[in-house]
Amino acid sequence: MSRIRFAAIGAAAALALAGCAGGDPLDDGGDTGGGGTGETIVIGSQDYYSNEIVAEIYAQALEEEGYQVDRQFRIGQREAYLPEIENGDIDLFPEYTGPLLQYWQPDTEARLADDVYTDLEAATPDGLRVLDQSPATDQDAYTVTSAFAEQWNLTTISDLANVTEPMTMGANSEAETRPNGPRGLAEKYGVEVAFTPIEDGGGPLTVKALQDGDIQIAIIYTADPTIAANDLVSLEDDGGLFLASHLVPLASDNVDDEASEIINRISAAMEPDDLIGLNARSVDEELPAADIARDWLAELN
Repeated sequence: MSRIRFAAIGAAAALALAGCAGGDPLDDGGDTGGGGTGETIVIGSQDYYSNEIVAEIYAQALEEEGYQVDRQFRIGQREAYLPEIENGDIDLFPEYTGPLLQYWQPDTEARLADDVYTDLEAATPDGLRVLDQSPATDQDAYTVTSAFAEQWNLTTISDLANVTEPMTMGANSEAETRPNGPRGLAEKYGVEVAFTPIEDGGGPLTVKALQDGDIQIAIIYTADPTIAANDLVSLEDDGGLFLASHLVPLASDNVDDEASEIINRISAAMEPDDLIGLNARSVDEELPAADIARDWLAELN
């Protein structure tokens, strides 16, 4: 995994610990050198192991510098948690540039990473802002079994037009009405498919449905280690249906400048291989998010 030094967090953590000897570093009175205003930062995550791990990394890094954190993890899909963020109930959330932009701007024509990020900055509602996007990506993709890909000579999404048998797409129920669901596949590629909801975010139930032939296409993130483990194939989005999807923190005004800088350093440090590695540790080693996050942060010092 790619790593950069993260000495700033370690040094600030030491200062925060030193400050504890003289009083509470979160006390509103006086300059404590960490912890902002002393208000609790509420951090949320999707009900998806990768997202929870990143949220836990945010939480531990902030706690190291004396911030008080309230974890509100595994909330659900975007339609469930974004209203809470917009209402001010959640202050910090690991998001993904393309899907987030598409939520607020469904008709966006941006596709490249920098264009998506620029438009996302403009589309973000008052009281919220996106921090720096990370090199790490977790891209939605249409995924098939290698046997199905070989049978129909599939490498791109356009190739699905050559399949002459009925196809069914499986994904979380929200995908049925999202731009990258069956409607988007029909509009962009002219490929009609049925849809069946599978509420595990591209997890084992989705993989089993693919392998059993109950569905032929699934929406699974490209950073998911189960793609390689189960001999699956992500089809190339040659028509530009899916937007660039870089990891990006969504923050409220309660996340002060110092906290924002901590999170931005984490974003800069996290490469695509890092995200896949974090996911693999969750799937293969079945470790809790807190342990995986702690180990990743330790390697940055």
